[in-house]
Amino acid sequence: MTAHRPRKRFGQHFLVDPGVVADIVAAIAPGPADTVVEIGPGPGAITVPLAARCRALHAVELDRDLAARLRERFAGSPHVEVHEADALAFDFGRFGNGIRLAGNLPYNISTPLLFHLLDFRTAIADMHFMLQKEVVDRMAAAPGGRTYGRLTVMLRCHLEIERLFDVDRQAFDPPPAVTSSVVRLWPRPGGSLPVADERLLARLVAAGFAQRRKTLRNALRNEVAADDFAAVGIDPGLRPEALPVDAWVALANRLADPPVNRAADRQQ
Repeated sequence: MTAHRPRKRFGQHFLVDPGVVADIVAAIAPGPADTVVEIGPGPGAITVPLAARCRALHAVELDRDLAARLRERFAGSPHVEVHEADALAFDFGRFGNGIRLAGNLPYNISTPLLFHLLDFRTAIADMHFMLQKEVVDRMAAAPGGRTYGRLTVMLRCHLEIERLFDVDRQAFDPPPAVTSSVVRLWPRPGGSLPVADERLLARLVAAGFAQRRKTLRNALRNEVAADDFAAVGIDPGLRPEALPVDAWVALANRLADPPVNRAADRQQ
């Protein structure tokens, strides 16, 4: 069987370092009762050891040639199913609850894919992904830094995030132009940071970080009144990057409250 040539249009950089593969599988630690869904399995470097350790493995691969090769490779493994599909449009809820996601995600779709996966968070136990290091830096950033922003807030209001380790570009074929990182994500316990209106929160956060060098008072002047900042204990003189995730959620939830309730609060 001839080797598959990586396709630039799919953002393919195949993991070829066996030591890194072993480290990723060890971090995932799949068990015999687990259902694992791998996104972008490529030639199957991680797929093979995962399949040997879990109850069921679903591989979601967009490249039809790679999907065909994987079906051929796992023809004798009934617990492995290959889905030729676009992960950005895939229904990850079809496998029931408690699924474990893994993958070396194509860097050109990683951010929209993470937002897509949020729609299925109640069915997900955890996720282990290889991503561009810059993206992981932003995901795991603490308030106050340059990397803390919209991606941080919108993911961490629903997920816990743990950076695991970096991966040198020479571990891939072809080597990408950037360093990669492996990250672990898992859903926050239900109700720990409830969001009243997802779209409102997204709009508020986008408005804030579009003008991150301004104060909250100025960046959100068309969204938030002085009384609303005061009601949730936020100093409007802060910059957006200084506001922790729970404070963004509290402010959005305040705005989601019916105006009549907010008016009553002001009169008290």
